[in-house]
Amino acid sequence: MAKLVAGLQMYTLRDFCKTPEDIAKTLEKVSKIGYKVIQISGMAPMDPKELKKILDDNGLYACSSHTGYQEIVNEIGKVIDQHKILGCEGIICPGLPGEFHNKEGYIKVAKDFEKVIIKIKENGLILGYHNHGIEFERYDGKTGLEILMENCSGLEVEIDTYWVQYGGGDPCFWIEKFSGRVSETHFKDMGIIKNSQVMPPIGEGNLNWGKIVKACKKAKVKYCLVEMDNPTIEHFEAVKLSIENMKKFGIKT
Repeated sequence: MAKLVAGLQMYTLRDFCKTPEDIAKTLEKVSKIGYKVIQISGMAPMDPKELKKILDDNGLYACSSHTGYQEIVNEIGKVIDQHKILGCEGIICPGLPGEFHNKEGYIKVAKDFEKVIIKIKENGLILGYHNHGIEFERYDGKTGLEILMENCSGLEVEIDTYWVQYGGGDPCFWIEKFSGRVSETHFKDMGIIKNSQVMPPIGEGNLNWGKIVKACKKAKVKYCLVEMDNPTIEHFEAVKLSIENMKKFGIKT
């Protein structure tokens, strides 16, 4: 079974990454908390060489980024160059414009990804897609996520545990369904406060992390990336508690 590595999706700390100076301070804090892997997202634009130096100075590795659909399909050469400078493994599309969330739209996006995925793979990178809840709407019996994945054979999926649950799915089932095509996951817990769904630190909500961790190992997941869109406690305390709990799950840092 695969060994899982913990990481942090930087979108969680986006409010602390609005300038290059903020980014440097925040990444230093992230490193001191104990993270060694991050995913680039929600951070201010920055020269990739400068960002790489900050990462290196803090003993951090960027395994992937969240990069918009339009950039991926229209500027793939530039995107690849940036990711190679950073040393990333993956280019992850974080979602789609609303007009594509239908059967025809998912098929179109799959075809668009097919046009660039050969070049991405030739450069030693992977292309992935990050789900929310909307991809679990069904069209002729199949979810949007299935349609997308079935029509682009080289595509990976970055399963987000919270959003699968939100869409009525079982995170374990969907992680295992795409075994071998899900090298990265978003570990996002789901809790409830005053009858509203919330995103507490990992291990402090109601998702079944024991089963999720087993499913990840079975599916050959590599990176388990902590994410909270809006943490229920102070941001840095939330990411600290999350990694502490993940260590208890047997996940490496």
